[in-house]
Amino acid sequence: MIWYPDYSFILGSQSPRRQQLLRDLGLPFSVRTTETDETYPASLSMSEIPVYIAGEKASALLPRLKEGEMLITADTIVWLNGEVLGKPGDAAHAREILGKLSGKTHQVVTGVCLTTCRKQKSFFVITDVDFRVLSQDEIDHYIETDGPFDKAGAYGIQEWIGLAAITGINGSYFNVVGLPVHQLYEEIRNFDHNY
Repeated sequence: MIWYPDYSFILGSQSPRRQQLLRDLGLPFSVRTTETDETYPASLSMSEIPVYIAGEKASALLPRLKEGEMLITADTIVWLNGEVLGKPGDAAHAREILGKLSGKTHQVVTGVCLTTCRKQKSFFVITDVDFRVLSQDEIDHYIETDGPFDKAGAYGIQEWIGLAAITGINGSYFNVVGLPVHQLYEEIRNFDHNY
C-alpha cells in the first residue's frame, strides 16, 4: 500500500486528464472548483506564470478549505519564443497556434500549488517538446477529429497529433498531459517535512 500523509485530498480542477492522472497515482481525492481569473502580471517570467495562476486558484478555494484537507491546484502553459500560447477560442485560433508550434521546440510549464489551512507549497516543472513540420491538412485533421479547445497550446500529447507529430520530449511526459505526477508524488509525501 502506497503511503500518503493523512489528509483528505481535494483537486481544484475540472480537467479530466488531471483527474485521471491522480487516479492512476492511487491518490484518493474529491473535486472542488470555482471560477478563477487566469490573468497574470505582465512582469512574470515563464516559470512564474503557471505558479501564480495555480496560487490564484488556491486562493479562490481557500475559504472553503477545512482542517485536515490538502488542496491541489495547477496551471499549465505552453511557451514559445517568449510568448504564452493559451487555449484556442475557435478553429482559426487553433490553426494559428499549431502553425506556430510546427517545426519548433517549445516549453510546457506546469505550476502546482499544495495548500492546507496551515501551509502552502508551490513548484513548477518544465518539459521541452519537439514538433516536426506540420502540413495544413494535418493541422485541419487534428482540429476536426480531436478537441484542442480546452488545451493550452491547442494540443494534447496523448492524442493523434502527439502520436504523429511530436518527435521528442526532454522532461516529464505527464507534465505535458497536464500534471507532473512524479514531482507531485514527492512533494505530497514530503509536505509536512518541508519548512
